[in-house]
Amino acid sequence: MSIRVLVVDDDKTLLRFLKEYLEREKYEVFIADRGRKGLRIFYDERPDLVVLDVMMPGMDGWEVCARIRELSEIPIIMLTAKAAESDKLRGFKLGVDDYVTKPFSLEELSARMRAILSRTAAQREGEMATYRVGQIMVDMRKREIRLEEEPLNLTPTEFRLLAILAKRAGEAVEQNELIAEVWGEYRQNGGRALRRYIWLLRQKIEDDPKRPRRLVTVRGFGYRLEH
Repeated sequence: MSIRVLVVDDDKTLLRFLKEYLEREKYEVFIADRGRKGLRIFYDERPDLVVLDVMMPGMDGWEVCARIRELSEIPIIMLTAKAAESDKLRGFKLGVDDYVTKPFSLEELSARMRAILSRTAAQREGEMATYRVGQIMVDMRKREIRLEEEPLNLTPTEFRLLAILAKRAGEAVEQNELIAEVWGEYRQNGGRALRRYIWLLRQKIEDDPKRPRRLVTVRGFGYRLEH
């Protein structure tokens, strides 16, 4: 069965090129030139991955991404001409898996798609049902994390990061390894995004986020989730 990809971009010429190229790469491709149309196709077809432009008339890519994330943790790659770090952090906070700045090569996009699909498939195949780390319980099947039996309200990216650390509880995990597992090997300047998400997680799981006892920094190396 071929992998189903939805591409949403108001540039119809780019849409045509992407559809032709990705179909040659053996993907089943759906296209939409507006955000609302893209959402309708997403609801109807349930693709395996979404490639989504940010700047579109009407419903922009940020809103489309937020709507998708209300229902699904499907991988999302944002396509945009905006390269500002604030925009990238906004995307990661919404749960974007990767961020490609225009202009880009079709080969680069395809490589990033393969990396994300491979990573998410491996995560699904290798996941245990639950992990318990002190007062934190991670239920991979329900996609739920509880702290002292109360469910945490986490974004998909926060969930992935905390789940990776929980699976290796008590072990120092190197920063670049975390970046690769959460965002992929192609992530540039991933250290800033990782520090931001560590800060966000500490606000939710620490009694005193300024003096973390559960999610600790291993200076010069990475992070560790304590038992």
